[in-house]
Amino acid sequence: MKKVLVTGACGYLGARLTKYLVEEGGYGVTAFGSFNPSDYIEWTSLMEEIIVGDIRDETTINSLTEKQFDVVIHLISLDHYKSEDNPNFVSSINVMPTWNLLDKLTKNGLKKFIYFSTIQVYENLPNKIITEDHLPQPLNTYGLTHLLSENICNYYNEKTETKCINVRLSNSYGSPVFKENNCWWLVINDLCKSAYENNSIKLLSDGSPQRDFIHISDVCKGIEILLNTDKKNLQNNIYHISSGQTLTILELSHSVKEIYNLRYKKNIPVLLPNKMVSETPDKYLETERYIINNSKLTSLGFSPETSLENGINEIFDYIDSIYG
Repeated sequence: MKKVLVTGACGYLGARLTKYLVEEGGYGVTAFGSFNPSDYIEWTSLMEEIIVGDIRDETTINSLTEKQFDVVIHLISLDHYKSEDNPNFVSSINVMPTWNLLDKLTKNGLKKFIYFSTIQVYENLPNKIITEDHLPQPLNTYGLTHLLSENICNYYNEKTETKCINVRLSNSYGSPVFKENNCWWLVINDLCKSAYENNSIKLLSDGSPQRDFIHISDVCKGIEILLNTDKKNLQNNIYHISSGQTLTILELSHSVKEIYNLRYKKNIPVLLPNKMVSETPDKYLETERYIINNSKLTSLGFSPETSLENGINEIFDYIDSIYG
């Protein structure tokens, strides 16, 4: 049984990923996070060990790297809002732990290190197919710090025997494991919650912005593939995890509306910033789109399985269970 350490294991993505790796993959998972979600026995009982600490602390780093793991999956990062804070503080969480972990883990026989990066390492995406070879030019500090950590991974990938993989994640969505998980700012999650609570969907833009959305369960499947693929079969060390399909926010909003209407037998409006009601999702149908290409991962057997309809219904199921 492979031994896996997941840092940031109590966060939105980390909690889902650790649960998936144990239940679906049969891995022995050690969860590292800033708190112990002891009230969630169904989750805590799955973990081999739960370690609580501060990733900035050298003693914590030493205690983690003294243990023997086959794979480390590093998820800890401030979100893109908090990443605009003081550079010393931001880098102490978003950058330096990557360096400190790899500096010690690569000397301890670690086989694989998977770092969660973001599509935001790119600039405003042009309307074309974006592969992993597209030049990173981040426009915010969230993207910048992830690119810095990617470069640290690239260095150790070249200089050591540890395979260091950078995962550039598009826009994930789906229900959380813990109520405390901060996931309601994510676009699809936010639209579903807004529809449920307000009986309307209010857009902050004209609906033209484009996004590639992938359900969190498919993200977990992508990671399992990278975790299991032999080093010799991995192309390069940068992989997109994306659906490969691009929607406008307007199209997405109408999808949420239609599913809400079917579930709750209410006809709610999609409201534009000018307070006009959007009657159709087709306004930007002919607009050129960018595509976050995921062919490197699909060549290893990855295929997103959760449809947008099922993913939205899954969020409404969760909301029903909490507020219904």
